Amino acid sequence: MMMADNNEKDHKTVDTDAQPEAGAKDEAKDGDVADTSEKDGKAEKDAKGDKKATGGKPAKTGKRRGKVRAPSPAGRAYIQASFNNTILSFTDHSGKVLTWGSPGTAGFKGTRKSTPYAATLASQQAAERAKAAGLKSVDVYVRGVGSGRDAAIRALQNSGIAITSLQDLTPTPHNGVRAKKPRRV
Repeated sequence: MMMADNNEKDHKTVDTDAQPEAGAKDEAKDGDVADTSEKDGKAEKDAKGDKKATGGKPAKTGKRRGKVRAPSPAGRAYIQASFNNTILSFTDHSGKVLTWGSPGTAGFKGTRKSTPYAATLASQQAAERAKAAGLKSVDVYVRGVGSGRDAAIRALQNSGIAITSLQDLTPTPHNGVRAKKPRRV
């Protein structure tokens, strides 16, 4: 008997979830009261969708940041030159980033970002923004072995910003980790 009761309950839930018949749709079109649970469900989803679109956070409203001015005319320039990209950051002496640039912001995509020419253009654009922020001289810190490192330094030198010192911060291993096996070509 218990089995029959369970089956009856299952049938009841199936019947309540069933779609209305064709006659019910016609009645709804005539202006009678229709089943609005579907419409309410869509409205709830839309309200939740706004939250998902912003990543669960409310939309930012407030003042836009103005131009960043350097507190002193001297600062630092960090050049990170990897095999695939060259990233430049101009900071004040406390480490606060004033402006930055990369070949991606200069309009290059894919493998062209790793070229010395792309690093030159990115360095020129970032240096112009740094001069507009008030930098006149920088200490340059270079990290990495990418092809754009020398080109970025040369472009920075030609931009009109004085380079007071140049340091290479490329990490070098002290035989700590075993090297990869050589490629067979």
